[in-house]
Amino acid sequence: MGKERGSAELPGSDLAIAMVVARANESVSRRLLRGALNTLSELGVSEPDVLWVPGPLDLPVVALALAEKGGYDALVCLACVIHDDASGDIDTVIVAQTTAGLMQVQLDTGVPISIGVLAADDREQAQARSGPKSNRGAEAAQAAIETANLLREIQG
Repeated sequence: MGKERGSAELPGSDLAIAMVVARANESVSRRLLRGALNTLSELGVSEPDVLWVPGPLDLPVVALALAEKGGYDALVCLACVIHDDASGDIDTVIVAQTTAGLMQVQLDTGVPISIGVLAADDREQAQARSGPKSNRGAEAAQAAIETANLLREIQG
């Protein structure tokens, strides 16, 4: 039987983390950021860098610049897209393209990117998924720490 890897222990004190947050739907994005910052603090990450961009589609290019610059063990990208009946399917395209762009960045650079992009039907749903009990930002921060630690273990 092979060695099992990927411990649930999440030490983050020696990790450098950057977060990129979309300003669109800023009140929800700030809630996601608060959840992520609280989780990172609980896991020992001190003072992660936080960069703001106008919207979700701006996340991949800034994530690419940070990953290529080096010095970060993981990135956390946060945004909220609230479906608006007037916008048709554009919201679905925005979420899909943002996610695809971030996936490409992490595959091209080897820097893990945890994607905390909410796709909500309305503001009430967005608030519920960015609150103290259920926060996609907190989940993304935890995933970033876990993935960064696993990559360190694999890469030696």
